[in-house]
This record gives sequence, C-alpha cells and structure tokens, in this order.
Amino acid sequence: MDRRAVVTRHAVEVTGIDAGSALSVGNGELCMTVDVTGLQTFPSLYPVGDGTLLATQSQWGWHSTPAPPGAELTTRPYRTSRGDVPYVDSPSMTGADDSAMDEATRWLRANPHRLDLARIGLVWLADLRTPTPDELGASRQVLDLWTGVVTSELTLRGQRLRVTTACHPSVDAVAVRLDAPPGVFGIRLAFPCGSTVWHDAADWSRPDEHETDVEPAPGGVLVRRRFDGNAEPVYRLRVRGDPVRRTGPHELVVAGSVAVSFATGEPSEVDVGTVVTASREHWPRFWAGGAALDLAGSTDPRAGELERRAVLSQYLTAIQCAGSLPPQETGLTTNSWRGRFHLEMHWWHAAHFALWGRPELLARSMSFYHRILPKARATAATQGYAGARWPKQVGPDGRESPSHIGPFLLWQQPHPIHLAELLRRAGDREDHLELVEETAHFMAAVAEPTSDGYALGPPLVPAQESYADLRDRVRNPPFELAYWAWALDVAREWRARAGKPPDPGWDEVRRGLVRPLIRDGTYAAVAVAPFTVRTDHPSMVYALGPVPVTDLVDPEVARATLHDVLADWDWPGTWGWDYPAMAMTATRLGEPATAVDILLRDTDKNTYLHNGHNFQTATLPLYLPGNGGLLAALALMVAGWDGGPPLPGFPREGWSVRHEGFVRSP
Repeated sequence: MDRRAVVTRHAVEVTGIDAGSALSVGNGELCMTVDVTGLQTFPSLYPVGDGTLLATQSQWGWHSTPAPPGAELTTRPYRTSRGDVPYVDSPSMTGADDSAMDEATRWLRANPHRLDLARIGLVWLADLRTPTPDELGASRQVLDLWTGVVTSELTLRGQRLRVTTACHPSVDAVAVRLDAPPGVFGIRLAFPCGSTVWHDAADWSRPDEHETDVEPAPGGVLVRRRFDGNAEPVYRLRVRGDPVRRTGPHELVVAGSVAVSFATGEPSEVDVGTVVTASREHWPRFWAGGAALDLAGSTDPRAGELERRAVLSQYLTAIQCAGSLPPQETGLTTNSWRGRFHLEMHWWHAAHFALWGRPELLARSMSFYHRILPKARATAATQGYAGARWPKQVGPDGRESPSHIGPFLLWQQPHPIHLAELLRRAGDREDHLELVEETAHFMAAVAEPTSDGYALGPPLVPAQESYADLRDRVRNPPFELAYWAWALDVAREWRARAGKPPDPGWDEVRRGLVRPLIRDGTYAAVAVAPFTVRTDHPSMVYALGPVPVTDLVDPEVARATLHDVLADWDWPGTWGWDYPAMAMTATRLGEPATAVDILLRDTDKNTYLHNGHNFQTATLPLYLPGNGGLLAALALMVAGWDGGPPLPGFPREGWSVRHEGFVRSP
C-alpha cells in the first residue's frame, strides 16, 4: 500500500476566507489554529459564539478566577434501596445557559477554565496596524498532511508574502516563517485574560487583571504570564525573533519570523528551522506507523469522501486528542463547556488510537485516571459505595461540575475498563489493573438489588440525556446494562490473568443483571414511562455495537431497534458520534450496507467540513467525538472482532478495501 499517496491526496487547500475551514497545527499537547494568513490575523471572521476558532491552546494551560464565598460542592440526597445517596445536583438549565444559578454554583461550573495562550497575527510594521480583510487579495493555503506544515501564499495591499506554520511534535512550540518584503510585515503576539464564557477562552476586556512580564533573552525575550495578582506565573513563553518590541501592556511585535515555546515552567529553546524540520520528520513516521486504509479502486461514489474523512480524522485527533488529559469536545481549537472535558466522551475521542495501532497516543491520557483515582474513590465512599466513581465534566483537578445531568450519568464508568482492554490488545504494557479493579468494584456496588435482579438506577441519567428531569426514577437503560455485563466480564479476565481469584460480588451482580425492557419488539430506552423519547442519542441501539456481544442483548431485537430508529428519529437532535455508533451496531448485526449508509448519512450533524471537522451547530462548529467515533467504527468495519467474519462492515459490491495494521475489537 502506498500510504503517502493515500494521505497526500487529501491535503487541504483553502482559497480566501472560509470561516468553516480554519487549519491547525499541533502535537496533542499544544495546538494553534490559523486563518488564511497562516496566523491569527482575522479572528472575528472565524467566529464561534462570542469567541473565535483561532486559538492557541494546550492541555496544561488553565486558569481559575478567585472563588466567591461558599464555592464548595454541595449535595442533595436521592433515595435508593440502600437509603439516601448524596449527589452534586444543581437546578435544571437549558443548553449552556447557567445564568439562573447562584454565583457559587456558576463558579464551580466555570473553574478552572482553559486559556487561550496567545493571539499571533500579522501587522503592518509602519504603523503596527492589523491588516483588514479588504486589503486581502489572492490567497492559497495548503495543509500538507504528510509533513504537518501549513503554507499560506497571499497578497495584502499588493504586497506578496508566504507564511509557513508548524508545531514541534515533542516540544510545546510553534514556528512561523515569514517570507515577505523586508520591513513591511511583523508578527504581533497579544495575550488575553482568561474567560469564564462557555465558548470563549480569551477575555480582552480586563487588561488590569493579568500581567505580562517581559525580559530580554538571547535571540528574543522571555515572557511570564500572571493572573489575578498572583506572584507565580501560570505559564511562560520563550519568543525567538529579532528584533522583538513591546508595543503594549500585553503585546509584543516581532519584525519577521518567530518561534514561540510555551510551558508552565521554563520553556524550551527552539528556533524556526528546528520546529519546521521536526514537523517534517515526525509526520511521515506517524503515517507510516499504525493502521492504514485505502479505498481507491472502489466503484461506490462515496468511497473518496469516506477515505477523506478517515485521513483527516487521524490528523485532527492526533493533534487535538492525544495529550496528557482527556480532550474537550472541541479539542484545542476553541473552548466549549469552558474548555472542560467530558469523561463519557473520552472513549469516542481516543479509543481508536489503540484500534489503529497507535496505543501510545491513548496511553497518554489514561494517566489522568490514575492521578484522580483517590478523588474517584472518595466520591464513591461518600455515596456509600466501594471502588471508584468517575466524574463527568471536569478540569485537570478531577472535580465534578454541579449539574442536573452529569453526576447522574453512569455510562462513563466502564470506559477505563474498555480503554485498558483496548490498550492491552494493542500491545501496551502499562499496568492498569488497579483502575480496572476499582472501576469494577464500584460498578458492582452501585447495582441495585431488586426482585427482578440487579438494576441500574434510580437515580440515573442515561446516555440519552432526554430523561434528566426523570432522574429520580429512571432505571435500566439497555446500553448501560449491556456495558455493565461486558465490562464486569472483562474485569474478571484481568483478575484471572493477574493470578487472582474471581470476585464473588462482581460475579453475583453480573449473573443477576436485569435484562433490558422490550416493548413492541424493540428495546425501550428506559424501563419506566415514557420508555422511549425519540430525540437525542438513540443509545438503546448501542447495547450491541459499541458494546460487544453479551447474553443480555438479543441480536434480533437489536436489529429491530436499529431499523425502528432509522425509520423515525429526530435527526437534528442527534450528535456526531451517533452515526459511527449506529454503524458499529449494523456491522455486528451483519448488515455492512446499512453500516456504510449510516456512516455517510446526509444529515446536518454528520457533516464533515473541508478541513475535516465534524460540524454540529454554529456554537459547536467542530466536534471531535464524531471524528474519533468514525475511526473506531472503521476499525470495527475493517478488522472485525474476535471470532467474527473478515471485513464485516463493507459490502462486497462496490468497495475495494485495502488495509493494514488494524487491531481487532473485542
């Protein structure tokens, strides 16, 4: 297989200002997103809410505003068969609007929040003015996926220039090589305050609440960024360029090319040439390793688009979802949920790394579970359960956010077991047994003993969050029940491999799990009225598909449920990962044509933009769980599962599927 040909035929080329096709360079820990100039010159033309897509963000760059009085997690008791259990509840809210909540609750939901580290854009050196869009002439911009380098050729007010943008693969540094008439253009670095707005990472209206200290350093300057009167910098920058001028309290201008390295401690010393060369050497190794998929030669006219989505999704998830923390849903491009990440989405962002033969990219963020394990144990203990209860919406501190939904979700709980199992199958040698065991201890403990068997909930909000207002009585969603059964089986296998005897509590719950409710030949979404609401995630379908085969799920009922959903569902209410999830269900049911049709279904939430991002809405113009889910589905469709047929997800007619390097799914 000619891997380079597969990758290079999907290079992204942009002419003019395309607000939906901002391009990014990154390394999983740091990412910079740029406009048509190869920089961040026109942020207002790439809007998302009140913010912009043109951010420079990292996994480690976070900020918290001073806490108001009473900003401590409070709980509300919910009745269970074991008595009252405390949950970090909050009043209901619509969308992202939490303005009706009290100040302390809003602070807990908004802090810490991810920072926009720097805005890096062109200026005219003569008057330090930012170019205007009407000064832009012809332009052509290319993201070379084989090297990870963005090259932008443009004309501004008759002046031609070429901008080369790259990110170092192992150092948190970006470089901009500016080829332009001497003395005409410079590069401005501007530094904002942190923002507590849902979709913004930069607040330019509070210049007195942060400090930018600049001191000379060889070949440039060292910058220290302080906030809220604190003496210790939140982060530092090493700016390599000559000369560098300070042009404002929070602004620098470099008269030419620049390399900028970022860190919480001392930044690395790198120059432009080093960064560009490192990128050009790294990305061919990335593409040569792991799995590859070549759909050239297919007669189905959709094959080229599916291959494009696969190639671009590999690049996007590598630069945005492969860092030391689980990623936020908009990665390192722009904030959503204030930059905080959702652990129920971690699987959809990153499971594919193991399945595509790149387990080291998933292993980086698995360290987060080990780090917050004491906090997860404390949460379970406070509620009266053994093991570790994993939070939902968090920052790097692992503290749960008050919500009427998040603390009641259960489907993120088996994820560490699933992710650890995928890493093991892909050859990762890290020891995740403690995570697996502590996760299983909680899963067994939280199952409610009833006359019908062990039940899940109440209280409970399923993956299909439409039932949040019924959380005090919802029970037994099929997806969660099946996921419980499978994950407890896997945890048992991990104990056996470690030479430990079976845990009798796990086995009792596993054998006694309630079976999902069937109504009119299909699985109900929950086991209480209204049983199935036909909007949001059709998650009852995922009891077989994302979850491997278990004895809790009848394949024919799962088939009927899938086709019932496909015939009549509120598609605008879905999310991008629903399409790969349903494709996985169709694949395990032996319906490859249905799987491909779902994966490429023409709906708004299944849109993949010119730059490869999975568009959802104007306030969520990229959605990386869709990209990661697509890759996980393709891995299942290509490599199959233990004991399954070869190439189970593609029809024999119309598809030429060449592949190598994939890891079989469970």
